[in-house]
Formats: sequence, C-alpha cells, structure tokens
Amino acid sequence: MYQRILVTGGTGTVGSALESIKGDYRGRNFFFMGSKDCNLLNPEAIKDYLQANKIDSIIHLAAVSGGIELSMKYPATLLRDNVLMNINILEAARLCAVKKTVMTLSTGMYAQDVPTPILEEYIHSGSPHKSNYSYAFAKRLVEPMIRAYRQEYKMNVIGVVPNAILGPRSNFSYAASTMVPALIRRFYENRQGDAKIVVWGDGSPLREITFANDIARACMWCLDNYDNEQVLHIGTTEEHTVKEIAYMIADIMAIDKGRIEFDTSKPAGQFRKNTDNSKFLKVSHFKYTPFKEALEITIKYFCQHYPDAKKLRL
Repeated sequence: MYQRILVTGGTGTVGSALESIKGDYRGRNFFFMGSKDCNLLNPEAIKDYLQANKIDSIIHLAAVSGGIELSMKYPATLLRDNVLMNINILEAARLCAVKKTVMTLSTGMYAQDVPTPILEEYIHSGSPHKSNYSYAFAKRLVEPMIRAYRQEYKMNVIGVVPNAILGPRSNFSYAASTMVPALIRRFYENRQGDAKIVVWGDGSPLREITFANDIARACMWCLDNYDNEQVLHIGTTEEHTVKEIAYMIADIMAIDKGRIEFDTSKPAGQFRKNTDNSKFLKVSHFKYTPFKEALEITIKYFCQHYPDAKKLRL
C-alpha cells in the first residue's frame, strides 16, 4: 500500500476531486501540489520536493490544457510545457526511487479518423485533429515514455487515459475552459433577460464526459491494482451531443431553451471520439456517476460560489 502520494495538478479539477474524497483512503498521506508549490518545468525543484516529503508514489495529473481557442492560440506552449513536465516527473521519480508513478494521457490525442469505439492500441495511428495537434502529440509521447522507463530502469510506471472531465473545480475561465464549463458560465451569466445564448457549432458533436470524482477514484484504483505497460481508458462511455448538454444546462438553470442559438460559423471540434473502456472495466468492475448527476453537482457548486475567485477558477 502506497502511503505518501504526490498528486500533481493538485488544485485542478481531478486533484481537487481527489482531495474531496481522500477520507475514503484512510492511512494515506496525500500531497496536493499546485503550481505555487513546485515548478514542474524545473527538474531539480521536483527532485527536492520528492526527497523532502519522502514521496513513495505519484499521480501525475498536471497539464497545460484548455479548449479549442487555447489549443489553437498556443500550440508551441502546450507541446513544450507538457513534454517537459512529463519527462521531469519521470526522471525525478527515477532518481528518487519512487515506487510507482501514474501518468495521465488524454482521449484528445487520437486521430480524428480512427475506427470507433477507440481502442488504446490506436494511440499512434493517424494525425490528431488540427485544433489540438500539439497537445495531442505531447500526450501520445507519454506511452513510449512509459515503455522506455519500464524497460530500461524497471520502473513501475503506468498510464491512464481520461476523456473529458467535469467537476466543481473545473476551469471556468474565458481563456482556458473546455466546452461544458464554458457553457455553464455563459448560461449563468446570461440567465436573465431574453437575449440569445450562443453555442459554438451546430450542436451535433458527441462527447463522453466523466465526473472528476470518478476519474480520481479510477486513478487510485490503478495506483493500487494495475501494473501493466498497457495504457487504460478510465473514462465513462456515456455520450451526449453538445446540443443535449446545452439543453440540460438550460433546464437545470431554468433558462428557456428557445434562447439557445448555435453558431455554425464557429469551429465545433472533432465530431465524435467515443472510446472503449472494456480493458479497465474487466479488471476493475468500476461504476460511473451518470452525466446529468455530475452536471447538476457542478452547476450547483458554480452557482453557490460565483464569482468567488477563491472557490472558482474564473
């Protein structure tokens, strides 16, 4: 049993979710690292942190990521910073003899034309969507990193692949939010009156979105129980169209759905990227929170705390 667990990205969506349920893992000491605690672009700083806190395992959640606008505006930053952080974490784990490391990838790394449902084996097949190619290649590189460090250094390092994530500590900022948090904020801030509420695209793309608490629990399950170089899809396979999600948000906030307008002049992103999580389910028998329930929890939290910058990432 791993006792001193470092969670990078500890103030992010999944890190905060794990902190909220840490009481379920009695006898464990968690270290939730945010950007203010350690610069993951500085390898010496990571090594010093691991040694000072006697870390025996790592769940590496930290990443530079966001929605379509951020990915298209800062491709070099996303590629550079994510690759450097991943290498730095693995090197520090090696040098400090960390017993186990969980690396996270992303379903956004897959090519837009791979067969569906997407299998983990398709990771290096084809070109990713042009809207997020740099982030996608950075995440793809995690898989050969895992194989290489296991092969040469006999490290216990594994990879998990979440899909889109939703939770109370989602990033709701205008510049970096993904689709659902962006819609939650937009609908809330425009809930009064009768002006149109604009949603990018035609509403037809399908999305799998997993509750952050479920991803946190899945990461902990893999830390304790999974030791193979094969990366695993750990997200739900429940799908909804962007239009369905927009209508759910409107219903929960008591907003007239007739006010929603789909702007087809704006990019909608990849149409569909449904995944196969059967490898994970076969070994874990995991149960997921229904999407609507996750959405209701997130919206309730957002409405209660808006616009408190200490509670929401705005």
